[in-house]
Amino acid sequence: MLPGMEQLITSYRDKFGEEPTHRVRSPLRICPLGAHVDHQDGLVTGMALTDSITLAFAPEQHGYIRVQSLDFPDEEYFHLDQVPEMVPGFWGNYLRGAVLSLQNRFKLRRGIKGTIQGNLPIGGLSSSAAVTTAYLMALCEVNDLPVSSAELIDFSHWVETRFIGLNNGILDQSANILSRQGRLMSMDCLTGEHDLVPAGPGLEEFEIVIVYSGISTALISTDYNNRVDECKVAAWTLGELGDLPVVPFHEVTLRQIPEEVFRDQRAHLAGRFQRRADHYFSEVDRVRRGVEAWGRGDLEEFGRLVFESGMSSIEHYESGCPELTTIYRILRDTPGVYGARFSGAGYRGCCIGLTDPAHREEIRTRIVEEYPKAHPAYADVFDVFFTGTGDGAEVIPL
Repeated sequence: MLPGMEQLITSYRDKFGEEPTHRVRSPLRICPLGAHVDHQDGLVTGMALTDSITLAFAPEQHGYIRVQSLDFPDEEYFHLDQVPEMVPGFWGNYLRGAVLSLQNRFKLRRGIKGTIQGNLPIGGLSSSAAVTTAYLMALCEVNDLPVSSAELIDFSHWVETRFIGLNNGILDQSANILSRQGRLMSMDCLTGEHDLVPAGPGLEEFEIVIVYSGISTALISTDYNNRVDECKVAAWTLGELGDLPVVPFHEVTLRQIPEEVFRDQRAHLAGRFQRRADHYFSEVDRVRRGVEAWGRGDLEEFGRLVFESGMSSIEHYESGCPELTTIYRILRDTPGVYGARFSGAGYRGCCIGLTDPAHREEIRTRIVEEYPKAHPAYADVFDVFFTGTGDGAEVIPL
């Protein structure tokens, strides 16, 4: 039995007095290139990790939802006909949202009984997308719903934007659902079209280092939504300067701005709006070049672009916090790290890097020695993990 599964199934058995019928393995994800551009309909890349959220479940015939998290206190318990409202900061919000998103289209007749657990710290690896996918797939399984991968992405995105209130794009859900081992998921967030790019011949062996800062803060309480609005202001302004057709503010994105308009009018953008646009257009270019580097097996070039993405996130997009910036700089200056950047939105959580497995202990030692000195408040809670890449989410009979 997989690590952690025995505890999960034992907890299910103790709680419900029976065996679960299925489990969902819903992976955490990283975005090597394509930082902060999905909400502007940009180009992104993603990889699913071998580490995942796991939900053991069975159908509940009377329409009740009963789920116990092994990571958080309290049981989430309600009926399909009476879904509670969103409660800021509560782990059960994603389960509530998953039910409501499916009910927008389907009549759900069966609920689920389940236990759920993750095996890495929450924050920066899109655990919210992973848990939402797990709930959606479980509900689809017990209700025999024929839902495609593209539809799952849409349902999950509805949960984050319409129920939780986070103005994000579809990167997290797409990487979680579409990824395949050994391939780089490349996606156009405007069209939803994606490609699973095979690694070029001779691509160096690598693994993923995840450095958890010790800071976990819900994105809804950060500057995430402010940055989205600043990108929209930049797009709106460039559209006016370039005499482009007027688009309602809530619909405008930087993807609608031709690159030549950006180049011609960039100098007229004020302060932070210029920096947001600089990040968007340079990041989309890095994605294009990065996909090409991956396809020809050039991990050194791919990693260099990841480092550039990390620096642009700091200087142009102005995400991050002192703790994450420290981790980024340590990884940048450590031998054996091909590339690194903040993971997720970059306001808390983790910094990730693509690394040479031969340097694993050297990388771990450097972080363990330097990070606590710079940020002693997190000396007892930060951590360093090494993991690999894997397939997207799946339902597995037990």
